[in-house]
Amino acid sequence: MDKKTLIEWDKKYIWHPFTQMKYWLSDEPTIFIEGRDCFLKDVDGKWYLDGVSSLWVNIHGHRRPEIDEAVKAQIDKLAHSTLLGACNEPSILLAKRLAQLLATKLPWGKPLTKIFYSDNGSTAVEIAMKIAYQYWVNQGIKDKDTFVSLREGYHGDTIGAVSVGGVELFHEVYKPLLNKSIQAPAPYCYRCELKLSYPSCGLACLGEMEKIIKQNHEKIIAVIVEPLVQCAGGIIVWPEGYLKGLRKLCNEYNILLIADEVATGFGRTGRMFACEHEEVTPDIICLSKGITNGYMPLAVTAVNEEIFNAFLGELEERKTFYHGHSYTGNPLACAAAVANLEIFEKDKTIETLPPKIELLKRKLLEIAELPHAGDVRQKGMIAGIELVKDKKTKEPFPYNEQTGWKVVRAARKHGVWLRPLGDVIVIMPPLVVSEKNLERLLDVIKDCIIGLS
Repeated sequence: MDKKTLIEWDKKYIWHPFTQMKYWLSDEPTIFIEGRDCFLKDVDGKWYLDGVSSLWVNIHGHRRPEIDEAVKAQIDKLAHSTLLGACNEPSILLAKRLAQLLATKLPWGKPLTKIFYSDNGSTAVEIAMKIAYQYWVNQGIKDKDTFVSLREGYHGDTIGAVSVGGVELFHEVYKPLLNKSIQAPAPYCYRCELKLSYPSCGLACLGEMEKIIKQNHEKIIAVIVEPLVQCAGGIIVWPEGYLKGLRKLCNEYNILLIADEVATGFGRTGRMFACEHEEVTPDIICLSKGITNGYMPLAVTAVNEEIFNAFLGELEERKTFYHGHSYTGNPLACAAAVANLEIFEKDKTIETLPPKIELLKRKLLEIAELPHAGDVRQKGMIAGIELVKDKKTKEPFPYNEQTGWKVVRAARKHGVWLRPLGDVIVIMPPLVVSEKNLERLLDVIKDCIIGLS
């Protein structure tokens, strides 16, 4: 199909996510037609270095042969069957592998051995919230009706997930629809609402969380957080010790801890799971994005045996978890995920990261010296550069200037594909990115930020 027709049909029929369509309709979009390794090719034949892993999902590169073959082999056998009253082989194999992986990587609490499948991060969070609520109800505790989360947190776009979200730009309009939740200050040290600097900000924010829990613990169902990095909120990297302190508070007040590792899981922080860094095992974990290397929609909500056992009972007790999706445990998606996890083992993906993480750190230090680089944040292979108009006062650029978009549009002219979060430039390439390409990515970003002056 020719480019002109594709653009015409796109503008006529597609409503793009997180996009002001008034401006989209007056612009010429990029249409991708092929992927290879860490690169994407558009309809004109131009290749781009994928600096954001196609919205944080790609781990091992595009068109990875092992995953291609796994999906092809599975489609020759079974594309889909329901998990309602039946099983399929790939979902069983993946559940076993995931349960063993979680038990190995997060050994500091009750093992997360029970796997509930869905199809994206938001639904994984919805499931976690419903499980957490019903866990208490099934034990005869029916006065818990509130979740605790963090400001600037993001857990998805369905109503339950939005209820525990804290990004005003995304969530303000939906407030009349939302469930009960209390939001604690985020340990966002650069713009600490408590007016403290690092590391005092983290300690103070943990203290505020403790006040909320102490005052409301009898009605709190669970605390839900994105451990170590609040990604969609602007790549907010937590100070060391906040997560471990939060786990201690939840233990002290007998509150469930839900770790939303949809964005941080599968190696992004330099460990398989972010919770590993502070030796924390949550009660419930949500996983998606990198689980299939971006091949197929798939998500997991994993819980420990104690939570699972609270749902066992006689039919008349009504303890069943009445939740599911048509595509729960889809065989193609599960086959892709199994192949993806096998690559982690075969290629020792996590073990290859330290030199790349150090390279990223070194190049970010250079960028941090630029006059419009207000704050540079990094955890493992995740980084964010917060652009500001005035570095001394931290004054942001006016929203309507869309400064972050100016930088990424400039980068695209140099063959680097990025997508900002407001005026935060997000850096999250596939984990297999070569050091040469990673250096190129950072050099292009640096030059494009310099171009703002």
